Amino acid sequence: MPPLIKDVVKFSDFVVTGHVFHTSPLSFAFVNLKPLLPGHVLVSPHRIVPRFTNLSTAEVQDLFLTVQRVSRTIERVYHASALNIAIQDGRDSGQSVAHVHVHIIPRKKDDLPEDAIYPMLDSEDGDVVSLLRERKLADEKKQKTEFPPDDDRKPRSEEVMQKEAKWLAEEIDKDLES
Repeated sequence: MPPLIKDVVKFSDFVVTGHVFHTSPLSFAFVNLKPLLPGHVLVSPHRIVPRFTNLSTAEVQDLFLTVQRVSRTIERVYHASALNIAIQDGRDSGQSVAHVHVHIIPRKKDDLPEDAIYPMLDSEDGDVVSLLRERKLADEKKQKTEFPPDDDRKPRSEEVMQKEAKWLAEEIDKDLES
């Protein structure tokens, strides 16, 4: 499935073009390789910067307007009653990719034990950088990457992620029209 946008989009040094479902002038939203819960997506600025304080005022405004727009769609299409919206800002906070990104995670009553999402974000399960690096190397070598087992959360295939990105792009367009 071809990407929804023509320009190459990078999350740090990883190409995520096929995972993008929404762009704004300064930000983009994309599906997650290893979502903590169904519908867990990320929003990042186009400019690759490691820390939130590195963003310009215009980038902060655009980033959070995009988070708000994407949140509305994610909550609707995943029938969520709430959302976790989080930034891990810096390596010591659990940030695994040195590019500002906002996690949007749809939530429902009793979907996880109380406060379980925060340890998940901080755990190895929340660290996708090694998998992204493996994928990048495999793409460069034009080989299929085999990912090691990792509890119940498995990395998703490009096809699955692109299908979700296409569906979410259609859904966000519906919200933008109303």
